[in-house]
Amino acid sequence: MLLVINDQPTQVPESCQTVASLLAHLDLGYPVLVERNGTALFLREFPETGLQDGDRLELMRMVAGG
Repeated sequence: MLLVINDQPTQVPESCQTVASLLAHLDLGYPVLVERNGTALFLREFPETGLQDGDRLELMRMVAGG
């Protein structure tokens, strides 16, 4: 499946059917902010939000510090 992740075309395995499975595949861990096709997602939506060929995702790792 071809996704556009952070403006980069990215081929991912067909097993990445949800946002949660994509994040696991990319080994990003949490906390991560996710926007799918221009809509921000809540963490609770990651397991149920399906992905389709051509989806545009913005993934941002949240960090804190001083």
